[in-house]
Amino acid sequence: MADVLKSLNLLETLKESIESNKLSEVKDAVEDLLISRINLAVVGDRGDEKASIMNSLRGLGPGDEGAAPSPSPAAPEDMAGYPNPKHPDFRLWDLPPVPTTSPFEPQGYMDRYKFLRYNAIFMTFTERPRPNSVEVFLESHSVQRQTVYFILLASAKDTEKSLEEKRKSSLAVLTAQGVALPKVYVVAPSTLEKLDFPGLLENMSKDLPEIRAHALLLALPTLTSDLITQKKEAFKALVWAAASLSGGMSAIPVPLVASMVDSSVAVRILTKAQLSLCLDNESVERLARQRGVEPARLKQLRTSALSVEVSKAEVKTRLAAAEKELATVSSKLLEMAMPRHARSASRSFAAMLQALNSSIDEMAVDAEKILAAISERQR
Repeated sequence: MADVLKSLNLLETLKESIESNKLSEVKDAVEDLLISRINLAVVGDRGDEKASIMNSLRGLGPGDEGAAPSPSPAAPEDMAGYPNPKHPDFRLWDLPPVPTTSPFEPQGYMDRYKFLRYNAIFMTFTERPRPNSVEVFLESHSVQRQTVYFILLASAKDTEKSLEEKRKSSLAVLTAQGVALPKVYVVAPSTLEKLDFPGLLENMSKDLPEIRAHALLLALPTLTSDLITQKKEAFKALVWAAASLSGGMSAIPVPLVASMVDSSVAVRILTKAQLSLCLDNESVERLARQRGVEPARLKQLRTSALSVEVSKAEVKTRLAAAEKELATVSSKLLEMAMPRHARSASRSFAAMLQALNSSIDEMAVDAEKILAAISERQR
């Protein structure tokens, strides 16, 4: 499917695939979004800053189970994999630094560490990029691997002035070695919501194929309000796609919610939303511990029952309630939401959309409240 930037475009792309009866594409998209299948490599010296960014990308602190340790136990020339405990198919790969030897063959390094297997690659450093790292970047671009990014990791001793000086020095290195339109992202490893990481994420969403960009989006912790909004809209696109596939809609629609999206599929989507929005007990407790907040204070901000627990009984209740409210849903809304050939099943389709979308809205509100409480604490 064509690359797109926003969830609305993702929804339109999925609709086009349904209209064209390309159900396998939609099915693959749904699975990728539910599983968050993505591989991200982090290249660079193994120190506290590198371990910290690999943990922050997964919502972990240094003492949490599954956290990347510092110093790394991996042998100097070995790579190490770190799955996300909440999204197991979002996997980070700790790659050793690019050798400083001369002569140096960048393709050899790329082959050894299987560069083409990764959806995106972070070339990290704490001072300035080394010449051989730039050679690897240039070689990766020559084989159409565009999702490689230079990341300047801020350390505890850095100041705003020192970081800006390092950025300028790094850009000079890249320009001297022939990198066109060089970019260096300054990232605070333990507080990704600060500095350049939000901008990096925005650029990655443009560079990655749409499904991979959304899979990454859903697997990341709730760092900013904008990220929560993007997650919410991505889940609404996922709801539409899953509903379209359920019960063979492309063939003979059956006007029953149970046949359109059975409760087990709805539970799977809403469970994914709960984890993605970091609303489950474990995520809330971990966030409270990391930011020095009483866990009970954050937990009480969850006013939606689904933020606390996604149960089959609650989902069934919401689907049934949505069916009763269908009289308030306009025919125009149904027509806009549905594939042309499936409009005979409009009532059941709309009931599912209403039930799950309103549930996702509730959960997003709770995520916003928790983020606001944490942000207020940090001021």
